[in-house]
Amino acid sequence: MVWAAVLKSGVHATLAGFALAWFIPLKVKNADGHQMLPHLEHALHPWVSFLVLPIFAFANAGVKVLGATTEDLLNPITLGIAAGLFLGKQIGIFGTCWLVIKLGWAKLPKDANWAQLYGVSLLCGIGFTMSLFIGTLAFADQGLDYQLSVKVGVLMGSLLSAVVGATVLLASKPQEDYQLSGAKV
Repeated sequence: MVWAAVLKSGVHATLAGFALAWFIPLKVKNADGHQMLPHLEHALHPWVSFLVLPIFAFANAGVKVLGATTEDLLNPITLGIAAGLFLGKQIGIFGTCWLVIKLGWAKLPKDANWAQLYGVSLLCGIGFTMSLFIGTLAFADQGLDYQLSVKVGVLMGSLLSAVVGATVLLASKPQEDYQLSGAKV
């Protein structure tokens, strides 16, 4: 209700959350004996991280996914941006980490392997919010067709990075026996 009222007032609706947060008690405890603010933050975290934020970012990207044609997907600008996110991020991040570790300036994290480091490098291509911002600034004078190509390319590169990165991480997880209640799993 607060969000709708702020939106209808003509003020940017994100201020509704800011204003509402001022009224959450810091030291008052709820019925379970927990402080309200940390408890509320912990309870809302999964919803915000895995539902609200992705929907917000995707909606603000302004891409009509259902209206995208094969021509939009195979446009050289679209493919270049998608490849830049997917290939550029993994090559740059993994290559730099590999070099720094091989030079002895850093160590591979304990209990981590090269495949896991590579999987994390792949996941770095997901960050589409800043990529959309930079891409739309880079092609600001080129017109709406370029803007659509940027947005579709960023979303394609991010989706490809997410799928391949998750696949690599799942495949590279240690295949050890774990103990649960005395039984091997």
